[in-house]
Amino acid sequence: MPQQQHLIGAAAAVVIVVFMLYRRLRTHFGRQPVRLGRMRIRIVIMSCIAALLAVNSISMPRLLEGLLAGLVGGGLLAVAGLRLTRYQRSEGVTYYTPDPWIGGALSLLLVGRLVWRFMIAVPAAVHHAMPAHGPVLGNSPLTLAVLGLTLGYHAVYYFGIIRRSGQILSLGPEPI
Repeated sequence: MPQQQHLIGAAAAVVIVVFMLYRRLRTHFGRQPVRLGRMRIRIVIMSCIAALLAVNSISMPRLLEGLLAGLVGGGLLAVAGLRLTRYQRSEGVTYYTPDPWIGGALSLLLVGRLVWRFMIAVPAAVHHAMPAHGPVLGNSPLTLAVLGLTLGYHAVYYFGIIRRSGQILSLGPEPI
């Protein structure tokens, strides 16, 4: 019975993660309304997550280097993504259309890395052993680099969208 409860909890966690990933992927495709409040909240949340990961990694320089490299790479990728983003005003609402390739590739990279770590860590945890390949769970510079890439990209990208939408609004109302 305890094993069934463990499986139910794991299945519920997988369903929640899949739903979150679906919502994240959906924001990378098609025209999106600029929602300043949500974007500001996301920037704060992602910055806090990055700060917590950095503080947690201070004692292990390899992890901190991976995270910082990912954050810088994500920020640079966001600048490229902002150049490819298209903006539009319609009926008093500002919209942006992100480049689907950058956001989609980042999401797939993150999902792929998490699935890979999950496939390695779960069998090791079940058998109470060290993973056969790679570092123990939570001790991978590559995983932190991918997380940093995703966090850095989205924080800088949302900041750029907020800044650009302010410039668009300052131009005045749309022509009729």
